[in-house]
Amino acid sequence: MGMPFEFNTMIVTKGRETRVAENIFTLVKEGYRLYPIDIPIEVRRTIESDSSGEALIKKVELANNTTTITYELIALNSTN
Repeated sequence: MGMPFEFNTMIVTKGRETRVAENIFTLVKEGYRLYPIDIPIEVRRTIESDSSGEALIKKVELANNTTTITYELIALNSTN
């Protein structure tokens, strides 16, 4: 019996991220997802939106059909 699993190469927040520290955030996603750790990847609010910045994922936790990622925002793209 298999389980659904995704490999993601960008973080799509949909505004559901939670700030833990100054540049550290957590995000809970449904399903099991794998992200590259300690490699800069794009952060977007939606999959169709422009890039909000870049982040380094520090931790990925898989439990109860959810994935929790902890990431550090390393670059922010400003609209100003």
